[in-house]
Amino acid sequence: MPTEPETPTLAEVVHVAARAADPTGADDAVAELARRFEDRDEPVTAVADAEEQLTEARAAIDLDGDSEALANTVAVATYLAYRRDEIDAPPDELIRLARRAEDAA
Repeated sequence: MPTEPETPTLAEVVHVAARAADPTGADDAVAELARRFEDRDEPVTAVADAEEQLTEARAAIDLDGDSEALANTVAVATYLAYRRDEIDAPPDELIRLARRAEDAA
């Protein structure tokens, strides 16, 4: 009997986004964002202000706003908070979709 896929947690969404935006794990800002959200084990659908929390964390981590990898991580995590069905998409596709959704908003 098929079942619905389990809703990812906020931590999982941020982890997938970080992996997509910084596949080598070399960006300290992306690593810091992942650390800030690593214990957030509530389903992403239960987080009413996920986008706001991600944006605030980005601003606190990247004071100059010049980390493209961090911007992409936040964009992808925000996108996946709404489009959980895309969580298994290829990293380049996730970034493209997230940026397109961000531009449309």
